[in-house]
Amino acid sequence: MSKSKKIQIRPILLGGHDGPIQKVRYNRDGDLIFTCAKKDNKACVWFAHTGERLGSYNGHEGMIYDIDTDFLSKRLLTGSADRTVKIWDLEKGACLKTFEHMTTIRAVGYAEGQKMFLTLQDESRTSRLNEPSTVFVYNLADDLSTTDTVPIRKLSQKDGAKMTHAMWAPLNEHILTCDSVGYVRKWNVETGHLVESEKEHRGQISSMQFSWDKTMFITASKDQTAKLWDTKTMKVKKIYSSDRPINGAAISPLMNHVIIGGGQDARDVTTTGTRSGKFEAEFYHMVYQDYMGTIKGHFGPINFIAFSPDGKSYSSGGEDGYIRIHHFDHNYFKTKPW
Repeated sequence: MSKSKKIQIRPILLGGHDGPIQKVRYNRDGDLIFTCAKKDNKACVWFAHTGERLGSYNGHEGMIYDIDTDFLSKRLLTGSADRTVKIWDLEKGACLKTFEHMTTIRAVGYAEGQKMFLTLQDESRTSRLNEPSTVFVYNLADDLSTTDTVPIRKLSQKDGAKMTHAMWAPLNEHILTCDSVGYVRKWNVETGHLVESEKEHRGQISSMQFSWDKTMFITASKDQTAKLWDTKTMKVKKIYSSDRPINGAAISPLMNHVIIGGGQDARDVTTTGTRSGKFEAEFYHMVYQDYMGTIKGHFGPINFIAFSPDGKSYSSGGEDGYIRIHHFDHNYFKTKPW
């Protein structure tokens, strides 16, 4: 990190995918990392502390857009461009059940309590199929053989904007979605109705993530800003401005920090280096919004960033096809005013 007092962060470089990294997810305990890539049909699992690869989940026929693990790290959920969602035995790598959809799956997520899960189906505007972006909610039984493949709820966005991500709000009462034109929306899970809609970004929202207690969440946008929201009021509390399109942003569970990453599109930076492409991860003070420094390393735009559950490390996935695990040293936690 570039600042007056140097913080030594030695990354672990992971290279197990065939294309740009799409998502990087920790399990609840923080000992495992799950990844998927844009030109890859498999999800990979790694030890978070050492970067050792444990294995992969093979079975999809298209790229995997999103992944999630249950509370006890027994089952993995994946959504793919092959129009299916699969539930896997996390330890054995076996596919336990498949849920068919009409179009590409952009997001998946387990509800609190693991009795439900959501899927986000992409829009399709063709002569054969005219489907808006839709979130489906499924019940999930302990015995997957008795789990119905028909959703219990359907949340459709019919205004023409494409939803880019969806996630469960606290206590499973609402689902939050973001879209391609800058809206964040809150949906009632029981009724399927839209409760609230806020447009605070001027461009596509690439991703969003909760804080550890879900009282806040952060959105990353192509408009070169990341914004911190109050989950209950749906109001923006802080804004972190960058000089590049932002693809990922995460909130530290331990320090008053947020980290953002992005960079120019690959087609615009094929002949430039890491500095001109602006591929560094940027740190900001969560409360004061002050820029604190950067961490370099990726040779392409950062596509996703995630903090470990204990806040002692973070991982980033880039357009260069690599995952970088960064473990903070002791100076990081001693430096003032962080």
